[in-house]
Amino acid sequence: MTGKAWGMSETSSTPSTRRGTRVTAEGSGSTWQAPGSHADKPTEIPSRGWKEVAVRGWREAKADQVPLLAAGVAFFGFLAVFPGLVAIVLIWGLVADPAQMAAQTSALTQSLPSDARSILATQVQGLTATPRAALGWGTLVTVVLALWSASGGMNQLVTAITVAYDENVKRGFVKKRGLALALTVGAVIFLAVVMALVGVAPVVFSAVGLGGPLRWVAEVLRWVLVAALVMVVLSVLYRVAPDRRAPKFRWASIGAVVATLLWLVASAGFSLYVSWFGHYAKTYGALAGVVVFMLWLWITSYAVLLGAEINAESEEQTDADTTRGPDKPLGERGAVKADDVPPDERDAERTDAPSRRQSAGD
Repeated sequence: MTGKAWGMSETSSTPSTRRGTRVTAEGSGSTWQAPGSHADKPTEIPSRGWKEVAVRGWREAKADQVPLLAAGVAFFGFLAVFPGLVAIVLIWGLVADPAQMAAQTSALTQSLPSDARSILATQVQGLTATPRAALGWGTLVTVVLALWSASGGMNQLVTAITVAYDENVKRGFVKKRGLALALTVGAVIFLAVVMALVGVAPVVFSAVGLGGPLRWVAEVLRWVLVAALVMVVLSVLYRVAPDRRAPKFRWASIGAVVATLLWLVASAGFSLYVSWFGHYAKTYGALAGVVVFMLWLWITSYAVLLGAEINAESEEQTDADTTRGPDKPLGERGAVKADDVPPDERDAERTDAPSRRQSAGD
C-alpha cells in the first residue's frame, strides 16, 4: 500500500511522478505508453490494458490489505444492520402494512445461506409484530437515532473505499459523518424500492394473467433489473465516497459491474458451500448463524472494495482526465490515481527475468 493510503505522505493534490515515462538505454528519450493511455472512456481501453488493470488491481488489493479492511467493514456493518432494519420497518410502517415486509424480506434474501437468512427473518418478524398504531410519525426520533447508528457501518465503508483509491482521509468529522448519514438514508430508500419491486412484481404478474414462458422471462428480467439497480448504487458510492475529486460516472461504473458480478457469484457459491459442506452448527453451536452472516458480510465488503481497486487502476491506465469538471493536466486533478500513470511493464519483466533464471539454476 502506498504511503498516501495511510497518510504518510503528501495529499493527492501534489503533482505525482509519471511512472509510465521511460527513457531508453540509448538515451533517445522515447516514451513508453500503457495500452489505452489515451482512452477517454473505459471501453476504449484494449484487452491488454484490462489485463494490466486486473493484475495491478489484485496486487493493490493485497498491498492495501483489502481482506483486513473488508473484515473491519463487515464487523461494523453487522452492528449497523439491525438499526438499519429498525429504520426500514418504521419508515415502511408510515406508508404500508409492515407485516408485508416479512414476506418480501424472505424473497429478497433467498440467495443467503439459511443460517444468515434466519437471523434477518427473526429480527424482521420481531419488528413487524409491533402494533401498527405504534408505527406513526411519533417515531421520528427513533428513526433518526436508528439511521445515525446504522451510518456507523457506512462511515467505515467510506473510509475503506478511500484507502482503496490510495487517498488520505481529509474530511472533517461533520462532513464525513454527514456523508455517511446521507448514504445510509439512500441505502434505506434503495432497499425499500428493491423490496417493493420484489414484493409487488409477482402480484402485478398475476393480475395481468402472465404465465408460462412469459412469466419466466418476466421473473428473469425482474432480477436483472435488481442487479442493474445494485450496479447503479455502487457507481454512485464509488463516485462520492473517496476523499478526492470525484471521478466521472463512466470511470466509476466498471468497478460496480465487477463488484456486482463477483458478489453474486461468491454469494451463490458460499450459500452452496454452507448448505452442502459447511458444519458451522457443530463448531459454533448457537453462534453459527452469526458467524455465517458475518462471513457473508465479509464477502460482500471484499467484492465492493475490489471493485474500488479496479476503478482506481482503470483511471491510472489512461493519461486522460477521469475526474469530473474541466479537464486538467496530470498532477493537478486532485486524485492520486487520476494524477498518475502505470509503471512500464517492460521494466518489471526485465527485473523479474534474472530472478527466474536464478530460481531455475537453483
